[in-house]
Amino acid sequence: MTSSPSASPAPDAVPARDDPGPLTALGVVRGLLARHGVGADPHFGQNFLVDDAALRAIVAAADLGPEDEVWEVGPGLGTLTRELARRAKRVVAVELDRRMLPVLAETLAPWPHVEVRHADALHVDFGAAAPGALFVANLPYNVGTAVLSRVLTAGRFGRAVVLVQREVGDRLVAAPGSPAYGSLSLWVAHHGRARVVRLVPPGAFHPPPKVTSAVVRIDLDRDAVPDERTFLLVRDAFRHRRKTLVANLRAVGQPAEHVRAVLEAQGLDPRVRAEALDLATFRRLAAALAPPGAAG
Repeated sequence: MTSSPSASPAPDAVPARDDPGPLTALGVVRGLLARHGVGADPHFGQNFLVDDAALRAIVAAADLGPEDEVWEVGPGLGTLTRELARRAKRVVAVELDRRMLPVLAETLAPWPHVEVRHADALHVDFGAAAPGALFVANLPYNVGTAVLSRVLTAGRFGRAVVLVQREVGDRLVAAPGSPAYGSLSLWVAHHGRARVVRLVPPGAFHPPPKVTSAVVRIDLDRDAVPDERTFLLVRDAFRHRRKTLVANLRAVGQPAEHVRAVLEAQGLDPRVRAEALDLATFRRLAAALAPPGAAG
């Protein structure tokens, strides 16, 4: 199903006569899957959302307006896509699983302003999104962080709301000193502000995964610029979590005495570990540790 960007929105579209019914009803979902001869495929990280409360939480966190453009990855049966279509001007849904295309053609039939793209989200051009577009998705478990990383660096989205494994959600929002804090937490902090909106139990999905999930909202800074020097330091600093910053940087060729001197000049304990440092501190350390004349 495709449409041109100029297609007029139909937020109050009436379901077609052969509409399958509410896609959060397990019986409806089972019937839809059986009719099309498909099922959830672990290869695609598929777990279909069948919980009204979780669906409402995602949509509320997205805070959609009638002029918004929304991009989604992994629409599956179109459960979330339909709610986005009821509220937004344009929806672009990226689906890799060819088996789901006939399903989506059925469930999204009332909404001509939805464009379904059969594509791999790890290669799709997110730079084609309208400036300030929103990204809202029940991300496939197997590629969730990789897709989100591409969304953050696209520089087009104003807000992202994602349903991910709780472990991933904890890492996205983690603060320095917490067990989940690491390079992903810093990467997200560089691009915006993240918070967990709601936890979602396994029973909210069909089939149920073995883990709890989390709805995470990230308000993005579209003006964030690449900071390769800082994130090279972050990568090296977290090489071995239980080792000190000095030990990790020494392992990649930084003279230990120089690193200690820089830490002391920044008012930091030479025994400090990476997990104790916030993004601003990493930026200062990256500048101080860089060779004279090195570019940022």
